Amino acid sequence: MRVAALLVGYASVLGVLGPVLLARAPWLGRAPRMGIWVWQALTATVILSVALAGLAVAVPTVPVSGGLAGMLQACVMALREQYAAPGGAAIAASGTVLALALVGRVGWCLASALFRARRARTRHAEVLAVVGSDRPDLGVTVLDDDRPAAYCLPGHGHRIVLTTAALAALEPPALKAVIAHERAHIRQRHHLVLAYAEALEWAFPRVALFAAAARETRRLVELAADDSATRRAGALTLAGALVELAGAGAPAASLAASGGHVAGRVRRLLGPQRPLHRAAVWAGVLGAAAVLALPLVLAAEPAMAATSMNACPLPDAPVAGAAPVAG
Repeated sequence: MRVAALLVGYASVLGVLGPVLLARAPWLGRAPRMGIWVWQALTATVILSVALAGLAVAVPTVPVSGGLAGMLQACVMALREQYAAPGGAAIAASGTVLALALVGRVGWCLASALFRARRARTRHAEVLAVVGSDRPDLGVTVLDDDRPAAYCLPGHGHRIVLTTAALAALEPPALKAVIAHERAHIRQRHHLVLAYAEALEWAFPRVALFAAAARETRRLVELAADDSATRRAGALTLAGALVELAGAGAPAASLAASGGHVAGRVRRLLGPQRPLHRAAVWAGVLGAAAVLALPLVLAAEPAMAATSMNACPLPDAPVAGAAPVAG
């Protein structure tokens, strides 16, 4: 029970304090790719901690087969003693149900989100095959529309789409910046990142952590794509392109250059560029990895304590082949 309590407490602390601390951390915007990883690690840690807590209380009720050798049975009993929780089968069954329900809920919502997004992209690609025209020189599909818009359909068979109004409105350098932005979305697989974050928000709508993670992930993927584009076309050029495309819509399951937080992104591009030092980025990545690994360490600690014994507590028995000691 001690392990389960520690894991639940750890998840609770992270779930409450994590969004508060990260929301006040401007350094995430200076390294958006690291910021995405930090939010993913935080949400995954909370899910993992609760699931492991449920499994931890189920360990003591695992039956031991009578056909096992005495040493194996004694070792298993030692493990059971380390994980032992009061309440017997009822507590263990509740823990198992909690772990399975949690993992099942997350898996179902993630699979559903991926399926819906893929179906929406496939349908839109079918429409583009009829009404769109390819521009091999730009590597894009052009859609006749009087609204300036640029977006990509990520995943298998990905493509970048520009409207005729966007082609007319954007100068060649700005056009290059917008295309680089969309290619960054595709190359960095931001649709999978968003699917994970939004699936957790859908699975647990009353948990503030997952709502904050989805909201911040939507912002950070745009910042990450902006950073990739500025390395090819310049910050001022991209900022001007975003202003031209501001307010443009995009179909479902696509990622658009004008996809939210445009005003903040333009201010960021126009301000001084202050990327984090590489050492700080690696420190953040390793810190997030440590936060994610800690539930596994907590869950495994009793097993490590049991296996660190010199020998399993076997019952007294004569050793085969040993001669009796004379009195």
